[in-house]
Amino acid sequence: MRIVMLGAGGVGGYFGAKLARAGEDVTFVARGAHLAAIRDRGLRVRSVTDGEWVARCVAVDDPRGLPPADVVFLTVKANDTEAVLERARPLIAPETAVVSLQNGVQSADTISRVLSPGHAVGGVAYVFAIIEAPAVIAHRLLGRITFGELDGTRSARCERLLGTLTKAQIPVELSTDIRRVLWEKYLMICAQAGMTALARVPTGVLRKHAATWAMYRAIVAEVAAVGRAEGVALAPDVVDTVMKSAEGLAEGAFSSLHFDLVNGKPLELEALHGHLVRLGARHGVPTPMVSAVYAALLPHAAGAPA
Repeated sequence: MRIVMLGAGGVGGYFGAKLARAGEDVTFVARGAHLAAIRDRGLRVRSVTDGEWVARCVAVDDPRGLPPADVVFLTVKANDTEAVLERARPLIAPETAVVSLQNGVQSADTISRVLSPGHAVGGVAYVFAIIEAPAVIAHRLLGRITFGELDGTRSARCERLLGTLTKAQIPVELSTDIRRVLWEKYLMICAQAGMTALARVPTGVLRKHAATWAMYRAIVAEVAAVGRAEGVALAPDVVDTVMKSAEGLAEGAFSSLHFDLVNGKPLELEALHGHLVRLGARHGVPTPMVSAVYAALLPHAAGAPA
């Protein structure tokens, strides 16, 4: 398949490198020193599960001029979504699938609005990977993908992509209810990202303090309540299920939001907590804990001054 990764950070870099290693035609859209280093020496992955390897691949700073793609993976930070989609228009053929692996639950709507309906495919990445140095991706946790058509069908393009990801030894599931899957991750990430960033401590420390861990659970419950108001068929025990998963997280687990905060980078705050607060207000569902996280982190949303 002809695959374009819109973003070569932790998520796009890790999965794109695995696809390239499997022989797929992968092009990365990157920028700055990271782009220059990938062009010069390939993209190196240092993985806790797969060892270390280098993917030789094409990398560009502008998708305009590339031929149409079979699949476009959207892996840039949520703040950059609309701008990168506008630049990616020439890549989009009638059957091109645009698979978002971004955080949050609104990417599919953005893809449909910018590129027209029919291209968006919902996706969830369960992975923690970062750019360790230019052209070096450090993969530290998990590494699987769930994706699916928004209408729940098992389309030919998704079946083909399922085979491609499987061939690349990426654990993958093709879901017929991707909206529910997106919200299930949203429950977890709003709590995990919000609390590790707000408290500036890893999950193990959060769990040691009853009041702090109760706030974690309250965030999960608020997101679930808003999801149900949105018409998402979340299981009755979804809060307990998410908390059980959170109990199993490594003692030292943080989040990408925490990583961005402590490194002075722009935060995906609007796509995560801001969006949830606005949805809650629209449906009349109280979100006091999520609102507190949002308000406390808002002064840092743009990142540290250059």
